Amino acid sequence: MGNAQAPARPAPRLSCSSIMALRRRLLLLRLLLVLLPLLRHKTLAVELTSVNTHPVVQEFQRAELSCIISSTTTLNPRIEWKKIVGKDTTYVYYDNKMQGDWGTRAQLQGRTSLVIHNVTRADKGIYRCEVVAPEDINIGAEININLTVHVKPVAPKCRVPPSVPVGKSATLHCQEKEGFPEPTYSWYRNADSLPADSRSNPKFQNSSFTVNSRTGTLVFTEVHKGDTGRYYCIATNNVGSAKCEEQQMEVYDLNIAGIVGGILVVVAVLSLITVGICCAYRKGFFVHNKQNGNSYKTPTKPDGVNYIHTDEEGDFRHKSSFVI
Repeated sequence: MGNAQAPARPAPRLSCSSIMALRRRLLLLRLLLVLLPLLRHKTLAVELTSVNTHPVVQEFQRAELSCIISSTTTLNPRIEWKKIVGKDTTYVYYDNKMQGDWGTRAQLQGRTSLVIHNVTRADKGIYRCEVVAPEDINIGAEININLTVHVKPVAPKCRVPPSVPVGKSATLHCQEKEGFPEPTYSWYRNADSLPADSRSNPKFQNSSFTVNSRTGTLVFTEVHKGDTGRYYCIATNNVGSAKCEEQQMEVYDLNIAGIVGGILVVVAVLSLITVGICCAYRKGFFVHNKQNGNSYKTPTKPDGVNYIHTDEEGDFRHKSSFVI
């Protein structure tokens, strides 16, 4: 007998769930083949980053406003810088060049970052870096940089009373308006630093004052002779400090006896003047008649005679004659 051949096995049949999974895989593969050429030439969006979005610099120094393109496929994206002041917007960099006076003291660095030389207090504010990448799917991106400029204080204005009587209160003022951040104030007497409260230092136990470092006031509730001296104030912030000119304050004794004696002398003088005026009135020194021209006493008028006065004659004349 010849060798008998085993019957062929039937091909395995796929279940419905397996067929659906295979179809999903084929669909994803086709989608990937369609998108792959596009992904080679385009990213989803141009993206910007910054190493410091809140730079702080001193006045007259150099400031770098960082703006970095982290992803893009556009070879030459359009770069713009703007300064935002309230509702107003001005161009700093536009059409591949600096605008206005920025041309002499600003430049681009590393393709997109902005460098400002000789920064002034007027340069503080918000700057916007804008990038347009036409070859990307989302073609635009922007980032804001908030620049802060610190300014050294100038010499503050000090007001010191030149003289104060013992036991009275006194206030010394110190103010500076240019520095940023706002400065704090310290007071000195004869080169000695004054504490915030005289009670905190035994050296000033005979004084009674407080120093407000925020407002710059030095307040004496009751001055003493030992408070006499030369005073000055120093305004300080994290950039530097400035000092006002020294001013002398004298504390003098109030001579109560002298003041009372002076008042008594004034009262006595006024009393003597009043008595003298009264005596003069009694003796008739201040009695007089006001008359125009020569004094004239009207004569007694006889019976039957009338006198009249005329402006032309300047004297009296008879109006009727005697009757015999």
